[in-house]
Amino acid sequence: MKRSIKKVAVVGSGIMGSGIACHFANIGVQVRLFDIVPRDLTDKEKAKGLSLEDKVVRNRLVNDSLQKALKSKPSPIYHKDFAKRITTGNLEDDLHLISDCDWVIEVVVERLDIKKSVFEQIEKYRKPSSLITSNTSGIPIQYMNEGRSQDFRENFAVTHFFNPPRYLKLFEVVPGPDCKPEVTDFLMNYGEKFLGKTAVLAKDTPAFIGNRVGIFGIMSLFHVVQEMGLTVEQVDKLTGPIIGRPKSATFRTVDVVGLDTLVHTANGVANNAPNDEMHDSFAIPDFVQKMMENKWLGSKTKQGFYKKEVVDGKKVILSLDLNTLTYKTQQKVKFPTLEMTKTIDKVIDRFKVLVKGQDQAGAFYRKTLAPLFQYVSNRIPEISDELYRLDDAMKAGFGWEHGPFQIWDAIGVEKGIEIMKEEGYAPNKWVDDMLKTEQKSFYTVKNGAKYYYDISKKELLKIPGQDAFIILDTIRGSKTIWSNPDASIQHLGDGVLNVEFQSKMNTLGGGVLEAINKGIDLAETEYEAVILGNQAPNFSVGANLAMVFMMAVEQEYDELAMAVKYFQDTVMRLRYSSVPTLITPRGMTFGGALEMSMHVDKVVAAAETYTGLVEFGVGIIPAGAGTKEVTRRVAELWTKDDVKLNRLRDAFINLAMAKVATSAYEAFDLGFYQKGKDSVVVNEARQIAVAKRYAIQMLEDGYTQPAPKEVYVLGKQALGMFRVGTDSLKSGHYASEHDQLIANKLGYIMAGGDLSEPQFVSENYLLELEREAIMSLLTERKTLERIEHTLKTGKPLRN
Repeated sequence: MKRSIKKVAVVGSGIMGSGIACHFANIGVQVRLFDIVPRDLTDKEKAKGLSLEDKVVRNRLVNDSLQKALKSKPSPIYHKDFAKRITTGNLEDDLHLISDCDWVIEVVVERLDIKKSVFEQIEKYRKPSSLITSNTSGIPIQYMNEGRSQDFRENFAVTHFFNPPRYLKLFEVVPGPDCKPEVTDFLMNYGEKFLGKTAVLAKDTPAFIGNRVGIFGIMSLFHVVQEMGLTVEQVDKLTGPIIGRPKSATFRTVDVVGLDTLVHTANGVANNAPNDEMHDSFAIPDFVQKMMENKWLGSKTKQGFYKKEVVDGKKVILSLDLNTLTYKTQQKVKFPTLEMTKTIDKVIDRFKVLVKGQDQAGAFYRKTLAPLFQYVSNRIPEISDELYRLDDAMKAGFGWEHGPFQIWDAIGVEKGIEIMKEEGYAPNKWVDDMLKTEQKSFYTVKNGAKYYYDISKKELLKIPGQDAFIILDTIRGSKTIWSNPDASIQHLGDGVLNVEFQSKMNTLGGGVLEAINKGIDLAETEYEAVILGNQAPNFSVGANLAMVFMMAVEQEYDELAMAVKYFQDTVMRLRYSSVPTLITPRGMTFGGALEMSMHVDKVVAAAETYTGLVEFGVGIIPAGAGTKEVTRRVAELWTKDDVKLNRLRDAFINLAMAKVATSAYEAFDLGFYQKGKDSVVVNEARQIAVAKRYAIQMLEDGYTQPAPKEVYVLGKQALGMFRVGTDSLKSGHYASEHDQLIANKLGYIMAGGDLSEPQFVSENYLLELEREAIMSLLTERKTLERIEHTLKTGKPLRN
């Protein structure tokens, strides 16, 4: 049967339930969210004379939970208007409304008796063949299925979201024993295509895949930390971005998630997997037991492995001494082994160096990776038949840049086994069998596709689902037609080129600009279209600020002016080339990267795109055609004279506040993206493939080179408004003198200068005003102080 999901019911409105409801609303689905009826009135309800029969009381729990979720940071919703897609109700009065829902998701407390009771109620009202899934993190499906009808069982599976559902990509699909294969296939496809998840097929085993491996990794690490006597801050230095893990690393992550949550999951695995060969690793260490007794659970109790305190009038973050269980000032962490990796940009290339280290860091990596390698090799085929699913789960659920088998490959499978034996561990027999077949790695790339070693067939199999994506890592070797140290150009087929940024943090320096211009040159002469696309976590943080700072300090003003002009020319070429130009922003996309986005023919943005013209924060103005473009877009929206100044003022405030959109949908509100022209993709892995399809469609429709447009500016009329505003902010102590200087220069451009009356001007006229403004600001000491402070701390300076 052909399924479509138009309406979803979520039963249980706690943190996970409300988060899941919000994410379905994010993708345009109508959601019904339910919870139980309160048993008692609150004091406020009593004061209002309400009774337990009043609807506002009966829906209090579900409404309060949803509102709490919507107010939380980071937000579970892409855009505030999307919350209107969620309606609420209670299980006693409203559950019959699930009869028109295509999918019912149970997200109630982790107790089998309560779940079975809820399923019994759901079965009374759900429509035949509708999907029914549970978000359980470990209750066996066979128990949940007891007493249910055949139709229920055939359409039942576990769909395990990770918290928070909007942000964590892992979506584990665990089919029940009677679940129809087409239901499993549908859930896998829907999770990836519509929910934007990494859908991972798992077996019905304790903690499934993500938590089974992830919790083992943390618990095993706890025991190593005790053995080696390492500090909390040392471990977080060793297990953070240096190895492609989140900044929160290990102990800070536990603080955020909650120590009680970790202990509950670890105990669950220990109780439900008694034959696990690493069962002892799930035992709770003494220091964790003591923390649990003290209720030092992390952020929720204001202290855990870290604690904020005020010392000498300043807020400081103290770390826990695991031996004395007292808090102390954090010590700066340095290891010679880590110093050796500073010149290695690619995380995956660091592991070979890290495991060779002769200091505590090297020993730590050997002692933690050895048991991890043994553990994951022994979990195949227990928790999954395919090894790549374990890597997918760790990357999508725990934020690892590379999964355990990928790390093992990077070290070398044989070298990994050597380390394991030195530490008292050994791989599963299938790994030795693989090496006997002359296959020396778990993964291989050939013919632009990625293959994995299948332990049952003892051969390489192509990872399924790749055809829906363009994966740069797999095609870079065979499809690159031009490159320099900062960027490369790949031919994606059908005449469509992709320019991939490869500089540090994808900053936009001369090498990247050269590649963009080369890509357009090639497309205009030999190919057909250009995409600016990369698959790094963050598309680009903007211009190379360090280079700008050095040139300004050295007073190389002629070279700096040429660099600004080159950037502007490149951005304008994206707009006025004779071929379609597209861009695929994702993650952080700031400054110059947004200026490029505002000039291409089409933006194909990931929903999780955080974008803004943030130059004001470092003491300059958007001068890569950004201020010009904001002004032009505002002018195109003008209708009546009385709204012109208001629209221009609002745009000016957004730039002066360096306002950032926290999703691609918010970028439309700020005028960064344009409705009817730009589009959003929920699964960022599909971005480049989608952009290629759009490029081909534009060519088939008959692409026409855009003609230059003039911009209507207001001159002195707007300039006066801006200056009155900045004066009042300065006199009210809301802005410093330097803030006022920057704001006045920004306003001068947006007004079109001090023209005596409103008129049309060329884009080049406004670009020249941008150049004059930024060159002037780069001679200011306070601007250079702001740039230097940001480069050193990553934070803006108010001076």
